[in-house]
Amino acid sequence: MKGQTLAVAMFALLFAVPGFARDKKHSDRAMIEKMEAVPCGAKERGLTGLGSVFASIGATHVDSDEKLCPQYLLRTDDMEYHVRPLDHKHPVILPVGKEGEFKISRDVMLMRIPDGDHKKRRYQVVAMKPLDHSETAETTSRYEPHKDDANKPLDAKSGAQKPEIKTPPDPPTSPQ
Repeated sequence: MKGQTLAVAMFALLFAVPGFARDKKHSDRAMIEKMEAVPCGAKERGLTGLGSVFASIGATHVDSDEKLCPQYLLRTDDMEYHVRPLDHKHPVILPVGKEGEFKISRDVMLMRIPDGDHKKRRYQVVAMKPLDHSETAETTSRYEPHKDDANKPLDAKSGAQKPEIKTPPDPPTSPQ
């Protein structure tokens, strides 16, 4: 009996140790750069699906005040994401300037703020844009003139020296 329990304990320990050695797959991290209020669309009720017959008699109702939804700009090292919350009735405001962890599946982003309440919330990915790192490298490698060079004439900026023009000395004058 002791041999069986010892063998079971060894197998359990053998299978449990490699689980600790594996690293969990970390979520991607993004900085929440800014939040904008964008129109989500107007509410429309009525018989618009039946065709233009009912539309011509005015059987539709459109609310004039548009609902505004928050839209966030998230920036990673490689991409920019524009996302909107899928919970339109009670959207949670994300802290601008904080980092968040996310995973993307199709057009839905699961996002959580590690410094916040740790809840995963769903956001719709509206736009994605890859960041071009070659532009930033090009602007930093360009030559920028010194501040002192701005007020100098062109000859002085290029370092060219003017040739000296020698004039003959004035003849001595006699005292009168």
